[in-house]
Amino acid sequence: MADRETVIEVRGLRNQFGDHVVHDGLDLDVYRGEIIGIVGGSGTGKSVLLRTIAGLQTPAAGQVRVLGTDAFTADPDARAALEARWGVMFQDGALFSSLTVRENVEVPMRAIGDLAPETARALADLKISMVGLPPNAGDKYPSELSGGMRKRAGLARALALDPEIVFLDEPTAGLDPIGAADFDALIRGLSRSLGLTVFLVTHDLDTLHAVCDRVAVLAERKVLVTGTMQDMLSVDHPWVRSYFHGPRARAALDGAAAGTAKEED
Repeated sequence: MADRETVIEVRGLRNQFGDHVVHDGLDLDVYRGEIIGIVGGSGTGKSVLLRTIAGLQTPAAGQVRVLGTDAFTADPDARAALEARWGVMFQDGALFSSLTVRENVEVPMRAIGDLAPETARALADLKISMVGLPPNAGDKYPSELSGGMRKRAGLARALALDPEIVFLDEPTAGLDPIGAADFDALIRGLSRSLGLTVFLVTHDLDTLHAVCDRVAVLAERKVLVTGTMQDMLSVDHPWVRSYFHGPRARAALDGAAAGTAKEED
């Protein structure tokens, strides 16, 4: 990976809440254009890591550099410019219930100013279309959408400013298998067509097989190991072996193999 551009660099990260230490000495590199899946057992701080890198909470120690900028020492203008280069989609979509889908997607656009209302509307409609929502979805409120449609609306908002990096927190949680597979395909397609780097927190083995170029495993308060799904099969660690060799892992692997065979046909 030495020849690939590092767009996220985490060194010596420490996150703690009171006396509870979640991360201690955590290091991680994320490369441009890849989809990296973040996995780990309950309490390993997968979402905490996402929120820290995305600037939503301040660590107790360590450094986070995103796109060449120190995320925590940058001056306010540099920080604002950096935040415009990434988008975040939370597990529940985190949409404003009092705004239509279109208005939700326009929220990040309003923050940058100097954008005519008709331009913002047209751009929002484009993003809504890109995530596979029907044209009339823009006029609906979140309460009028299915869970899968709300997630797509959340993704459209994350893409509002044409980001280079997208952070996704459990994007397929709560979806049925068909809806989850469709969302996986959407993420993969958008990443490839737009050149996005995707930082994806998930517990879904199907998503790891279908979408991720690499996986980072959180354990023992750090990133224990990174590599491809195939690399994970040779890791000799109790949690990693249980997760990647268990019945659900075999089912996901069989499903991925069947999908590959179908594509070759």
